[in-house]
Amino acid sequence: MKNMKIYEANDKMISLIKDNYSLLQSLGSFGINLGFGDKTVRETCEDNNVDTYTFLAVVNFTMNGYSNFENDEQLSVPTLMHYLEASHAYFLDFQLPFVRRELEESISTEDHLGRLILKFYDEYAHEIRRHMKYEEKTLFPYVHSLLDHHLMEGYSIETFSKHHEGTDKKLREIKLMIIKYLPSNAHLNNMLTATLYDIYNNEEWLRLHAQVEDNIFVPAIRRLEEELKQNDVTKNISSMVFKSSDNSDALSDREKDVIIGVVQGMLNKEIADHLCISVNTVITHRRNIARKLQIHSPAGLTIYAIVNGLVDISSVKL
Repeated sequence: MKNMKIYEANDKMISLIKDNYSLLQSLGSFGINLGFGDKTVRETCEDNNVDTYTFLAVVNFTMNGYSNFENDEQLSVPTLMHYLEASHAYFLDFQLPFVRRELEESISTEDHLGRLILKFYDEYAHEIRRHMKYEEKTLFPYVHSLLDHHLMEGYSIETFSKHHEGTDKKLREIKLMIIKYLPSNAHLNNMLTATLYDIYNNEEWLRLHAQVEDNIFVPAIRRLEEELKQNDVTKNISSMVFKSSDNSDALSDREKDVIIGVVQGMLNKEIADHLCISVNTVITHRRNIARKLQIHSPAGLTIYAIVNGLVDISSVKL
């Protein structure tokens, strides 16, 4: 049963570990070292350059199931990336080889079923390694690209989310084979029991790892994508409206006068009378203005005139 307490930044870090010792496995993935004494969560995170809010989000999710992150803009994507990358390294470089060695030591090499279990484990380890390396090759570079404010084409977090599935099926089979069928003498039984306990822990670790990706990481990356897309749209609109600012010298003084007349709300005939030119000449000037600036609306010309100092914004009726 999960501890339903919601942990906060001013709680002692040691209190979190006392409530759930499995948190020790996560500390290294965040880059938090032991030896933090009686410091609070905030103090410990700041000492280790870890975003406190994101650390607590992962902790509260894995320890008590708190998962209200869909609209949470405070999550730090760099902190999440460090956590996931370090988690991969921890599981691939330490946990998988460690349990393999435990199995070798606790299973008789003369036992055919024991050798079969080792074979199953190697297949499972290969599948886990393939799964995580694929994420490191596709997902992680994509997220780093987003953090550099660049949207890569042909990939999105939805692509990852749709194809993200568990890889612990073989682990469950190994666990059941050991419990049900593997004969063990008294000498090996304690070692086999300890190994089985570690396999159970690995199964739970993988389950929570996948849930952190689905419930915290994916929504955070989805928001980052939306922000970059919105910025691109804003940038494109600004470019279209203001790209002609470099061409302001190409406008004649008379064309600038026509723009001012348009901004002031004058009709073509009113502009013609004001400038003492014909209506046809005004129409010609407006066509030339549209061609040079690629701006075809009075609203667009108003923005152009304000930005380029042709009129004062206080004189414009908005």
